[in-house]
Amino acid sequence: MPRPAWEIADIFTRYGHAFQTQYGRWLTPLHRLVFRALAFCRTARLGGHVMKCNDCGHQKPAYNSCHNRHCPKCQAGLRAQWFEDRQQELLPVEYFHVVFTLPDALGPLVLQNKRLIYNLLFRATAETLLQVAADWKGLRAKIGFFAILHTWGQKLDLHPHLHCVVPGGGLSLNDQTRWVNCPRGFFLPVKMLSRLFRGKFLALLKAAHQRGELTLTGRLQTLASRAAFNSWLTPLYQKEWVVYAKPPWNGPKQALKYLARYTHRVAIANSRLESIDNGQVTFGYKDYRRQHRQRTMTLAATEFIRRFLMHVVPRGFMRIRYYGFLANTHRNKQLAKIRKLLHVSPPAADCQPQECQDEEARQPEDNRCPQCRRGTMFPTERAPRPRLCEILDLPLMAPT
Repeated sequence: MPRPAWEIADIFTRYGHAFQTQYGRWLTPLHRLVFRALAFCRTARLGGHVMKCNDCGHQKPAYNSCHNRHCPKCQAGLRAQWFEDRQQELLPVEYFHVVFTLPDALGPLVLQNKRLIYNLLFRATAETLLQVAADWKGLRAKIGFFAILHTWGQKLDLHPHLHCVVPGGGLSLNDQTRWVNCPRGFFLPVKMLSRLFRGKFLALLKAAHQRGELTLTGRLQTLASRAAFNSWLTPLYQKEWVVYAKPPWNGPKQALKYLARYTHRVAIANSRLESIDNGQVTFGYKDYRRQHRQRTMTLAATEFIRRFLMHVVPRGFMRIRYYGFLANTHRNKQLAKIRKLLHVSPPAADCQPQECQDEEARQPEDNRCPQCRRGTMFPTERAPRPRLCEILDLPLMAPT
């Protein structure tokens, strides 16, 4: 696949000064680190080495990757390994794709309390799925699933939601000695999931407010009192929250391939960028409200960068989490038990799927010299990678 014409790094370096002039006070040290890491990825700013052919002497530079979790060019290896690990855990049952979405009205609160709100989203979602699966008369089982946090929509707007991939069944509640299948083609009642999720999340949010854990600055300062905050939440109790569940496309592997594109990347791929000229960025997006048609959108470069940085997650935050019989502490033991109950063997390991890698991140299969095609390229001169504090001090490209 050809290298994309434009990259996020090009936008950051070309319009970084204009963005910092407009939004500099808004940036946190983490934003600044991500900004520079992505801008300098695979450039001389991050160090590297010189590759030299042992036959013809041809030389070329090889620069270090930033390895930042938000970078569209990095993380391909981790993403492919995650896909392979999840494939080995698939069971010979129906799988369902369940999505839990927060209402847009919570957006300002989310931006000021990312770690807290996203943790509450995971907790409310997990408790909802586990409780409904245990209580609903059509299943009554202990299920397992994993959830992936996405915070963006196709237009890079704030749209926090969890994608959950759930086997269609679970272990019997009382003794966990039987596998219980859900009704064929149907997982759990969506309306029941939606309303329980709404109640649990809002209850958790109220409790966090009462403990003084929420940051409320700017226009949210008026919500400092319990009465004002509860009044602000009242309309959210009166609307239906978006939760949907459906069987994955063409089986669970297809769902994994879809989700693997986003497990170790944020917001947008370089391949969606179409133009970054004249202070504007044009990119493609899929319009889900109009039969998934492909469209384009143009934003001011500074607004594009602002939207991208909205999706920087807190340092150390886990965007992928596992629950029920797929929880990390006992996943292998539980899967072995379930396979025994289903009389099946673990799936055979597949080769690394091409779908899990970004085209721009793929590396050549060997180190053959591109000049003579006979010799082998090997590293010689090295420039060390700067430390994190040094990256923060590196200047962006001067404005033109």
